[in-house]
Amino acid sequence: MKLIYAGAPVFSITPLRALLDAGFCVCAVITQPDKPAGRKAVMTPTPLKAYAAERGIPVYDFARIRDNVANLRQIGADCMVTCAYGQILTQEVLQSFPMGVYNIHTSLLPRWRGASPVQHALRAGDAKTGVTIMRTDAGLDTGDILLQEETDITAQDTAESLSERLSALGGECIVRALKQVCEGCACFRKQPSEGVTLCKKIRKQECELDFARPAKELCCLIRAMNPEPLAFTTLHGKLVNLYSACVQCERVSGECGEVVRADKTGIYVKAGEGVLQILELQQEGGKRMRAADFVNGRKIVVGDRFGGQA
Repeated sequence: MKLIYAGAPVFSITPLRALLDAGFCVCAVITQPDKPAGRKAVMTPTPLKAYAAERGIPVYDFARIRDNVANLRQIGADCMVTCAYGQILTQEVLQSFPMGVYNIHTSLLPRWRGASPVQHALRAGDAKTGVTIMRTDAGLDTGDILLQEETDITAQDTAESLSERLSALGGECIVRALKQVCEGCACFRKQPSEGVTLCKKIRKQECELDFARPAKELCCLIRAMNPEPLAFTTLHGKLVNLYSACVQCERVSGECGEVVRADKTGIYVKAGEGVLQILELQQEGGKRMRAADFVNGRKIVVGDRFGGQA
């Protein structure tokens, strides 16, 4: 079986490595075009493109894969695997692969169909998530399921740590799934109609903390948006990004967003329900630091308030 592998971010590297280590013939990698990065706007390849170049795999960075069907067919691959690729595949693209197109999706479909399943699972406070290997169709993550594996979401997980675990799990799953396809023993099942949820790409304005909400919700949002685009609020008229926090289930007096305690253990902020204990943050113009250091630097005191206009 000759494969084309399509992806872009760091997340997509581990499954490709797993396929190569398992002996699959990856004859080409499809990724996104180079983009300007940094203050000097240097044109930079996707992480997957850089990795594929290291492994000597031909790379095609189509701006729109749907406009390059003839080029796809010339490669002569039997099937394609996609992993965080970020482009919609038309029916014409799907029909270019006689043995099908398979997607490594980071949720237990049909929950969290769409572009940001890891962040949404964390933000919703889900107890578990996983990887689904799906035979891609023309819908939005609606294809038949070939294989699923679960993993627990811990209280310490962020989008970064959970993504790393799911990337490794995705590599294991796609190898098992394609072996079944090769051996002719793949068994597909339709996605259930119950339990469907959708998730769009995260917008920065969705990441602002509303301290009138329960502390548990705020903590989930902070974990979901770490490392990007980061949950944020304001303090003393400046933006503050939050990296880490936990929940204290206690009743305190004061207004929502008010600092009720600030010491070496963290910054405690009254929420609509409970208290949010901030552990790591970064104020606009400053560096990322532990809340204890933020307190030691006298940047915050009891009675200060998060939220409001920057």
